[in-house]
Amino acid sequence: MFRAELFSGSGPVTIWINSPGGDCMAASQIYTMLMDYKDEVTVKIDGIAASAASVIAMAGTKVLMSPTAMMMIHNPATIAAGDHTDMEKAIEMLDEVKESIINAYEIKTSLSRAKLSHLMDAVTWMNAAKAVELGFADDILKDEKTAAEIPAYAFSMKTVQAALINKISAKMQTEPKPVPDTVLQPERQPEQPQGRSVDELKKQLEAIKKYI
Repeated sequence: MFRAELFSGSGPVTIWINSPGGDCMAASQIYTMLMDYKDEVTVKIDGIAASAASVIAMAGTKVLMSPTAMMMIHNPATIAAGDHTDMEKAIEMLDEVKESIINAYEIKTSLSRAKLSHLMDAVTWMNAAKAVELGFADDILKDEKTAAEIPAYAFSMKTVQAALINKISAKMQTEPKPVPDTVLQPERQPEQPQGRSVDELKKQLEAIKKYI
């Protein structure tokens, strides 16, 4: 079902993980499907990615964790019954499963296999910052709303107002085009412009500038 949904389309995908883990083989299959997907895979951990779920997370092209999310890695476990030979076989199987899990962790984190083995032995819990520090995650999810910048008009209002006044002032200084003599009637003189003079308008603009 997961494979059918994943490969039903194309383009970048986002995988949200909030899981305490589960079957190692199922996690291996999902991990491989995501690795086989041709486009970018962004993994976002919003709750917990523990045990087998942490293996799935390693398939992300980019792994992001909520500031409140957790990741946990540990040794694989199983249930076995039988004599000492059966127990030895179970131990050998768990060792091989552990090595396969370390393969995924090593590819993502570039930590040494010995370091990863010790972290699994210790049942290591990681908050988002620790996971980023160790390489299990690439970054912490950020709240884009609080990171947004102040709107542009707030810091450039004075500049806009000053530019507008300068533009008006420059326009008022433009010399009027001469009127051809052929247009003027002999018995009439050109009408004088009505309203305030250019000098008067310039004085008012200069006064306005003082308050901006």
